[in-house]
Amino acid sequence: MSAGRKAVCLLSGGLDSSTALAWARREGFDCYALSFDYGQRHRVELEAARRIAQVLGAVEHVIVRIDLAQFGGSALTADLPVPKGRSPEEMASQIPVTYVPARNTIFLAVALGWAEVLGAADLVIGVNALDYSGYPDCRPEFIEAFERLANLATKAGVEGRLRLKVHTPLIHLTKAAIVRLAAELGVDFRFTHSCYDPHPDGRPCGACDACLLRRKGFAEAGLVDPLEAAP
Repeated sequence: MSAGRKAVCLLSGGLDSSTALAWARREGFDCYALSFDYGQRHRVELEAARRIAQVLGAVEHVIVRIDLAQFGGSALTADLPVPKGRSPEEMASQIPVTYVPARNTIFLAVALGWAEVLGAADLVIGVNALDYSGYPDCRPEFIEAFERLANLATKAGVEGRLRLKVHTPLIHLTKAAIVRLAAELGVDFRFTHSCYDPHPDGRPCGACDACLLRRKGFAEAGLVDPLEAAP
């Protein structure tokens, strides 16, 4: 148990990051939620992040603006079509166009800076290496490498005042297991947002990789997704 310790938790407003934040709270961390307005086409997720941070009792919630749309290179930040209707096999076969170049590296680097200011030794990120869309920055090898970097690149790490740790509580879970854990932790699924290409009113498209993986997770967990059930 880590009662009273501070943790910077990356929070997109999606199912995985919300579950990771709820996990950190259960573990006794004082949670500092960090979200990014990075030029994503699904900015509605930021409203979800605000709600989740409040409901799950984050000590503070900061939204940092980094305009990755200036670079483009992804269907989430440029005028490129979001893939729809892909099978799990297709999702796992190659890195999709929804990959945002170096996104998790950038996000974790900012989280690391805030953690050092806070005197926090712990970062929490909801990456997953099983039911996911083939992103290279969701793999255990990436997380292990970043943790080594964190302890080499910070004053707190070099001076030995902090041993920085990147927690990935969901990394080896299936999407169904994540849904079950979220339910156990009391995550209100109504407040989460997963869709890459939502309708103008924020409703999920139901056909992008994120929507299909979410649907698969709820179905295999034997639970009803309130976002699917909504009219």
